[in-house]
Amino acid sequence: MDRSVLGTQNVSRMCMVCGVENGAGLHARFLELEGGELLAQFDPRHEHQGYPGRLHGGIASTLLDETIGRAVSIGDPNAFGVTVELTVRFRKPVPLDGEVRAIARITKDSSRLFEGTGEIVLDDGTVAVSATGRYMRMPIERIAEGVFEDEWRADDRELPESVEI
Repeated sequence: MDRSVLGTQNVSRMCMVCGVENGAGLHARFLELEGGELLAQFDPRHEHQGYPGRLHGGIASTLLDETIGRAVSIGDPNAFGVTVELTVRFRKPVPLDGEVRAIARITKDSSRLFEGTGEIVLDDGTVAVSATGRYMRMPIERIAEGVFEDEWRADDRELPESVEI
């Protein structure tokens, strides 16, 4: 099913998930979709494997944690949170031979906590990994050290009009 892309979220210089200058990172991008969902995309490399040809479960968990935690920013680009709890369920292996896609949405939002769910979806549409998470909403000044604006920047990669989920 094709979904309209409404925008992209910022990336960081050195974040493990989205850091554009982090040689060990995933270099993921985050696309805001119609319906209030966030899509993460990244191209896995061999160093992201657990077993040969399979994405490491820790990388899958990291991607889902980041995607769920960022979904709150769709309605408020200045909303940030820290993970309180993440529960991950592994259903199928995630192959390394193509783009990995995670999709997430916020299911509960209050002034202090927010919750969400997310899935890594395979090319055939089946869910390989699912997660639920709880996050504490915090101002960026309490989360990051230094000048956050020096790390945080617009994602200048070409924005697609739509994506197939």
